[in-house]
Amino acid sequence: MILIVVKFDVRPEYAEQWPGITREFTQATRAEPGNKWFEWSRSLENPNEYVLVEAFENQGAEPHVQSAHFQAATAPGSPMHQALASTPKIISRQVEGEGWDEMGEMQVS
Repeated sequence: MILIVVKFDVRPEYAEQWPGITREFTQATRAEPGNKWFEWSRSLENPNEYVLVEAFENQGAEPHVQSAHFQAATAPGSPMHQALASTPKIISRQVEGEGWDEMGEMQVS
């Protein structure tokens, strides 16, 4: 599968609005064939930073990037683009596995 983590540094005046700004894009991506998950979190240290953890089946990431909703969301002048304080940082890797595994070092019974 392809695992992607992206950090978004959002302008302070848009930080509270970010979930709404990204809602349509998030819903459209979650509905894509090949999408395993698309989950947002907010940094505890920096309230203007959102972290996106997403995963796709091996062939799912390319159609995602070519989709109309991805192109619209990332276009210069889009609401997402305008809300950013800096260029997002990304890690994108192909990894073994099909999903989340349990953490062996911290088992809960």
